[in-house]
Amino acid sequence: MSAPQGPPPEPPPPPAPSPSPTSTFMRNAALVAAPGTIAFALLYYFGSIYIKAYYTALGVPPEDLGFSIQGVVSNSTSGVFVPVCLLLAGGLIVFLLLGWLNPALAGPERAELRRKVIRWLLVVGVALVVFGFPTFFTDTVTLFPAGWPRRFLPALVVAAGATLAVFAVQLRLSEDPGARRRRTARGTEPTWLAGGTLLLGLLTLSLFYEMALYVADVGRGDAMVHADQGYQGSPFVVVHSRVPLAHSALGITYEDHGTKTAPYRHVYRGFRIVAKAPTRFYLISQASQSYADRHLVVLPDDGMAWLEIMAD
Repeated sequence: MSAPQGPPPEPPPPPAPSPSPTSTFMRNAALVAAPGTIAFALLYYFGSIYIKAYYTALGVPPEDLGFSIQGVVSNSTSGVFVPVCLLLAGGLIVFLLLGWLNPALAGPERAELRRKVIRWLLVVGVALVVFGFPTFFTDTVTLFPAGWPRRFLPALVVAAGATLAVFAVQLRLSEDPGARRRRTARGTEPTWLAGGTLLLGLLTLSLFYEMALYVADVGRGDAMVHADQGYQGSPFVVVHSRVPLAHSALGITYEDHGTKTAPYRHVYRGFRIVAKAPTRFYLISQASQSYADRHLVVLPDDGMAWLEIMAD
């Protein structure tokens, strides 16, 4: 008699269906759109900071101007170009250093040195974070000299400390497999992962805060330069008004043309237009040649006057 035969082998599973071109396109589009959305949101945020700093320095409430989304984003380029370039260069240096340090400390013969380096990086990094962290809660930090060091250095110190601590976490998590198995058995790897995530968040927060400070300073600085240069590029305007305008701007000539040009008989020459809101004009005297001497004249756009605009 023949031996009983076992159950027939199961047929192989059918091959997975290949993705359609539409699903492949949508997946690739999502990979591009998600970072693009974040980048666009950051450009909008920094553009709004630049506009607020620029027009507030000139004395114009930026909330009155009603910039479009495209206008806000386009105003962010001058403020974010330099810090983005510095961040890219700094990130490249950090990755190169980390790529050199990790192999240099690899191997069981360098295990003790690796632990010392991890310990020192972690201690110095946490110390720097604690040293500069009060800047996120108060503007009266007395650990740094007054002026730009007190404004910019605290967040940079936090970023440097967080970077060193992230170095330490990465070196600890990239140890040889034997050390990693022992660490997993002791249950310490989740703690290091959580600490690394927290440090990365702190690094992102400090760099974001630093960029916001820089963009605001660029906006104020551009407004001061524009005022010191006599508002070059802003068009000249001749104001034709129904009623006399009460103002104290210097260098403005007044003419009363009488009834022959009624009802807009009062003419004022010597103004430049700085900004136009939906309901008012912001004017400055062309005789103003310094930021300290700026004196805005706000003219309501209510039909009591019309402006003749001329190119600079």
